[in-house]
Amino acid sequence: MSEESDLERTEPASQRRLEKSRDEGQVPRSQELSTFVVLITAGAGLWLMGGPLARQLANLMRDGMKIPRSFGFDPALLLERLLEQSLHALLALSPFFLLMMIAALVAPLLLSGWLFTWKSLAPDFKRINPLKGVGRMFSTNSMIELAKALLKAALIGAMAVWTIWHDKDAVLSLVAAPLGASIGHLGELAVMSFLAIAGMMALVAAVDVPFKLWDHARRLRMTKEEVRQENKETEGDPHVKSRIRAQQHAMARKRMMAEIPAADVIVTNPTHFAVALKYEEGKMHAPRVVAKGRHLLALRIREIGEQHRVPLLEAPPLARALYHHAELGDEIPQALYNAVAEVLAYVYQLRRYHEQGGGAPRKPETLPVPAALDPESAGAGGDGPRPDRP
Repeated sequence: MSEESDLERTEPASQRRLEKSRDEGQVPRSQELSTFVVLITAGAGLWLMGGPLARQLANLMRDGMKIPRSFGFDPALLLERLLEQSLHALLALSPFFLLMMIAALVAPLLLSGWLFTWKSLAPDFKRINPLKGVGRMFSTNSMIELAKALLKAALIGAMAVWTIWHDKDAVLSLVAAPLGASIGHLGELAVMSFLAIAGMMALVAAVDVPFKLWDHARRLRMTKEEVRQENKETEGDPHVKSRIRAQQHAMARKRMMAEIPAADVIVTNPTHFAVALKYEEGKMHAPRVVAKGRHLLALRIREIGEQHRVPLLEAPPLARALYHHAELGDEIPQALYNAVAEVLAYVYQLRRYHEQGGGAPRKPETLPVPAALDPESAGAGGDGPRPDRP
């Protein structure tokens, strides 16, 4: 059951899949929206340019009917006159044609935005496969498009029949009306018919656009396996990333352990925390944390320190403060300068005692550690020790 459910495309398309489909020219398109926009643009263009355009065409027709006597003796002159009149008619209609061309180009942008790609023009021999062509003819999408075309034809046809039937008396009366009045009334009937058809096209487009958006999203749906595979490709395999992180932690710990023998002192809790400090006068502005850890890692830091005779100092508040407020490789916080200075002074005295003898230095017992830096201090505002860091 789980394998069957994974094969179903139940997951929405990811952003990467949407971008890839767009690069390949697969975007939602609505032919009904484009038809409606072109139709409205044509109506608006005729409304704005109809008067001047009609006058220019009437003048061309009137001039075209005037044929000089010389044209009857030279057919070439007649052809030249026809070509001239055709060019004038084309120039008169060119603003309207330009407006229609702009509408045809802009209409698809309303749904999918600007898109230019050569991939959709690349040859695909699967498209000329006759078996797949027959399959597409009887596919669900083809049936939906057929039903939509029939519904559109039925709506527009019904509206046309209703308009003619509603104005049948006015249409019949045009035969007996004067020419000027009949032309004006015919124009009114044409405008009403156009508005009725445009309203039907607007209704069809309002239904078709949401359907195209839904169908496009449905086609790009992904299976759960595809989602997992894409996540692996974009973000990497979780198992591989986990192994990489583990290796990085191991290498960082190995480098940290290699720094312990060169440390000046290891401050302990005594067993819960261990922080190794190093200070080189003239090279460092303040002592630096070269290793830190808690529990088993703290024990390992102590063992390495003892093997290399690094001084260990039991100072629980300072150890906790250093562990929680100083990152590995960073200098200690300024608030701990005085406390660490006393520790380093003790270490230097201890080193001189081992080299030159004399009286053994006294371990510092109370170090000036601000309560706000010690998580277990009563004045720190905490409820106890913080959990282990990952």
